[in-house]
Amino acid sequence: MEAPRVVARPTRREFLLGAGLLVASAHVGCSAPPEPAREDGWLFGPYQAGSTELDFDESSLTPVELPHCAPELSWWRWHPRDWDRVWVYRCHRPELPRGQREVVHFDGVLSAAEVFVNGQRVGGRVGGYLPFECELTDRLTRPDNVVAVVVDSRWGLDVPPDRPEPQKPWSIDFYQPGGLVRGVEFRRLPQVFCTELHAKPENVGGPDPRVTVTGKLDSGHLAGTFDVSAQLVDGAQVLAEGATRVRTAGDELAPFTITLQDLPEVQLWDLDSPKLYEVLVNTPGGQSRVRIGFRDLRFEVDGFYLNGRRVQLFGLNRHEWYPYVGAAMPDRVHRRDAQILKEELNCAMVRCSHYPQSEAFLDACDELGLLVWEEAPGWDYIGDQTWRDRVLRDVSGMVLRDRNHPSIIAWGTRLNETEDDVALYSKTRAIANELDGTRATTGAVNSSVVAQGPVVPTPFRDPFATTPLVQDVFAFNDYLVPPPGQLPTLREPRTDLPYMVSEAVGVLTGAKAFRRTSPVRVQADQGVLHAAVHDKAMSTPQYMGLLGWCAFDYPSGYGNAEDSIKWAGVCDFFREPKLGAGFYQSQTDPANRPVIVPAFYWGPDTGPMADAVIWSNCDRLEVRVNGVAVPPPRLDRDRFPHLRHPPFLVSLPAASGDLRIDGWVGQQLVASRRFSADPRQDELQLFTDDQDLEADGADATRAVVAVVDRYGARRGFAGGRVHWRVSGPATLVGDNPLDLGHNGGVGAVWLRTRRDRPGRIRLTAAHPALGSRSVTVTAH
Repeated sequence: MEAPRVVARPTRREFLLGAGLLVASAHVGCSAPPEPAREDGWLFGPYQAGSTELDFDESSLTPVELPHCAPELSWWRWHPRDWDRVWVYRCHRPELPRGQREVVHFDGVLSAAEVFVNGQRVGGRVGGYLPFECELTDRLTRPDNVVAVVVDSRWGLDVPPDRPEPQKPWSIDFYQPGGLVRGVEFRRLPQVFCTELHAKPENVGGPDPRVTVTGKLDSGHLAGTFDVSAQLVDGAQVLAEGATRVRTAGDELAPFTITLQDLPEVQLWDLDSPKLYEVLVNTPGGQSRVRIGFRDLRFEVDGFYLNGRRVQLFGLNRHEWYPYVGAAMPDRVHRRDAQILKEELNCAMVRCSHYPQSEAFLDACDELGLLVWEEAPGWDYIGDQTWRDRVLRDVSGMVLRDRNHPSIIAWGTRLNETEDDVALYSKTRAIANELDGTRATTGAVNSSVVAQGPVVPTPFRDPFATTPLVQDVFAFNDYLVPPPGQLPTLREPRTDLPYMVSEAVGVLTGAKAFRRTSPVRVQADQGVLHAAVHDKAMSTPQYMGLLGWCAFDYPSGYGNAEDSIKWAGVCDFFREPKLGAGFYQSQTDPANRPVIVPAFYWGPDTGPMADAVIWSNCDRLEVRVNGVAVPPPRLDRDRFPHLRHPPFLVSLPAASGDLRIDGWVGQQLVASRRFSADPRQDELQLFTDDQDLEADGADATRAVVAVVDRYGARRGFAGGRVHWRVSGPATLVGDNPLDLGHNGGVGAVWLRTRRDRPGRIRLTAAHPALGSRSVTVTAH
């Protein structure tokens, strides 16, 4: 029997109720066998005829936790054949008591799903990245019921962002391994509850700030009149409240509006003080809540204004793919990406390329003060009417899910690098304005002509400059290729629309250039290239800002099928910084964090270097080799006149002994780093991002292993196979052994807890030449 191709049949019950339960799972390099299936546990395997039926023999299926990546993956050299197929997940549910309602909520399924109860279809969705729900109320009629989800992760022409054959999964620039890659939750619903809740701050900064609260009341089949109230709260303090009465017909969602006004003075949400408030909505069935922030956004020809002041948009693009499990990571791991971008790479903004990303990531952006551009799924292609209809659905779903996040400042209603389509994009913009109306719309435009040869900045003359546009902000992926020996620049900005550079640098030097195993000069050039385009973007207010390509390496076969990794990230696939990250790391106030990051490795093979780059935010550096001072490093203001912290250039002899770099701010020594050229004293470094985890079978933390010198500095081009051993209630997610040589001496695995198994977890990494290291975390 041929596996079914999922067909979309959206119903009114495919609405958002809020973030679902996110739990993690993987099955690569496991240190312990899977746990037995629970009553509410999931079983997984390849789709078979009859596998949605109640009496299907489940002995061939494997217990898994969610979210779950269907194929078994290493960290690189993925191949679409491993997931270009159909799978089934099964879960047992008890009989539903009379008068109660239950739905199953999916945060995101790649790439399409059909949901069955006892063999009868109850719903589904084509396309990943956004939530949907299926009503189970009238189906859970037996003491034991089976919910089966058929997950189709094959390439599909009518599934944005997929593009036409013959390339199939290679036709877009990111791999999409399928499965129940985000959380799934069974929800018992009250008879009356609120959905599509939107709390919209209005007139922020004006004389009469207020919050307009809208939503829809769902009463199932119960008709009547119900009281609905709303409160704006700051902790335990109620700042404003209001109420209304809503009449329902019993079979339709009933809209309501409550205005919260006469507010006391509120603190604005900002980059350095991301103040959050809560709005509580009370219905006869209980309470719903959302977090909001008060901030004023303006996009002008001379830049982006946040709360009345111009903010240079400095940042990177992010893919949410991870080694071993694709997108199937728990909340904690997604939140960690936001911390890296904000706290380590000093980004003011991130672009969610090229699909709506985990809501846990957006929650962290709200809390950290990281601005977000979110966009609907799409990549360099506009399809037929079915495909376009799904784009309209996706834009609507994206805005409905995420419009309460104050971190989001722009909706990507034009799909990445697609041609103009005024009719389609007029509709997507209208959807965003109708459902939200507080943010700009935009979309990354790709150049129709990539210049080669001498670069002479000229006014923007691409056809896009004269085509009617329907976005509020013109965003451009600027890959203007410089001639050999010259730094990249940017095209001159448009002057008729707010203008932002949405991508730059990432693909200028090819798919493999910025890998840790590339020549040191190539690795070092990455930071210089990013610095050059950011410097240009800071040269005139008409550049709103620039988002470099990209934050993290990501899986792709587009132009790079051999490795399956695009090495364009300033951090590697494991989220560890490369030499090129030094530019971003250094662009912060030294009072916040003094930074010294050489754009080279100090080792036995390091020869003499003229004009070696050191990234730092210090006023001056002093450098000594074996205790002898070298000529003072000089700031490279000539090439980077607009950067807050340009790099230092220094000439160094061939590496021998120790290198010491001291950083000064004014007359104060604020930072000092040492490096050893002698590998005989190298050590194995091992650390985790977290010390405490939840014992829910889901939570996970990254464990990074690296070869370092005796001062803790990374040893470039190191190798060796690391063997892992886990003791305690956890599972290893990763390659065992892990070959460090494939990534130049650095790698990582993740530790995932086991459900209802608290205790101490000890992870040991053993290296053939450097011995063993262990770390301990605790699951509570």
